[in-house]
Amino acid sequence: MAHRLQLRLLTWDVKDTLLRLRRPIGEEYATKARAHGLEVEATTLGQAFRQVFKAQNHSFPNYGLSHGLTSRQWWLDVILQTFHLAGVRDAQAVAPIADELYEDFRHPYSWQVLDGAENTLIGCRKRGLKLAAVSNFDHRLQDILVGLGLWEHFDFVLTSEAAGWPKPDPRIFHEALRLARMQPAVAAHIGDSYLCDYQGARAIGMHSFLVVGPEPLDPAIRASVPEEHILPSLSHVLPALDRLEGSTPGL
Repeated sequence: MAHRLQLRLLTWDVKDTLLRLRRPIGEEYATKARAHGLEVEATTLGQAFRQVFKAQNHSFPNYGLSHGLTSRQWWLDVILQTFHLAGVRDAQAVAPIADELYEDFRHPYSWQVLDGAENTLIGCRKRGLKLAAVSNFDHRLQDILVGLGLWEHFDFVLTSEAAGWPKPDPRIFHEALRLARMQPAVAAHIGDSYLCDYQGARAIGMHSFLVVGPEPLDPAIRASVPEEHILPSLSHVLPALDRLEGSTPGL
């Protein structure tokens, strides 16, 4: 007779899964620049940021820790390069803006909790699940989660900065399992990235779910993710766990 699966650990991505920025990056940067007497279009800054962030992540992954950088240095460089690409060549003028932006994003007023996040975490806790956050984030995440009232729901929070590896590197998931003292077969991960969250967790034998937003899902991803693993909103988490635990392990 097949045994019924009983999950014991649920790990969570954070950004764009449980919380998101209150305003687009470009708007935040433009507002801060304006306070310092610089006029730069928010859309221009937003486009520049996306380009710089992608390049910085490629050249110096996981905040450049293996290159001797700190996460703060990494972010300040991203901000300076973003303004430079947006047409502001005066690095001295941008330096205080960068310092203030770095600090702004550690405060809860820059973030908002997504609908259903807290109720879902409470519901998961009532099921007896151990909860953990596993996030490609730096040490500021603690201040953000505390300020938004979410820190208390987690047994532990593991950032890529603390672990030394970003998702989808299997080592960060293995470290989460080690900290929780759990086997992958009784653990599931929830996140909004197909590569980092959904595939990353499944690669080491965990269960996983993909949170999708209002934008259409890439057809190739849609075709490769079973419908029961897709979460259109956080209100779908608990029913999805019910379905998973009602299934036969291995199927």
